[in-house]
Amino acid sequence: MTDCVLDASAIVALLRRETGCERVAELVSDPAASMSTVNLSEVVAKLAEDGLTAGTVRESIDRLQLKAIPFDAEAAFQAGFLRPLTRHLGLSLGDRACLALAQRLGLPAVTADRSWTALQLPVTVQVIR
Repeated sequence: MTDCVLDASAIVALLRRETGCERVAELVSDPAASMSTVNLSEVVAKLAEDGLTAGTVRESIDRLQLKAIPFDAEAAFQAGFLRPLTRHLGLSLGDRACLALAQRLGLPAVTADRSWTALQLPVTVQVIR
């Protein structure tokens, strides 16, 4: 099993076939791979910015069969409480949503963002490149 929580940057790297995409492909082949709905929205936004149609975006993401975990009130609190601990690195709401979900589930967070390795959080961070 490769249970993990995927950041939007990892999925975008996979869909754009960027460096590290092979590792992400391995992770998403496991039905236990998940992501926050906030990160899902970020992936949709990036692909839309790339000029892909709504149908193509949906098809590309649906093909991955990721488990999208709703960003509920508890997730909002957890991500909010991470702000003071991550502000020095400029982490976004999406970044914190990923980290909060990983922390809540006790799983590693997978990202393309190397700056996350400098975080002092009770979350394992795996960088794809």
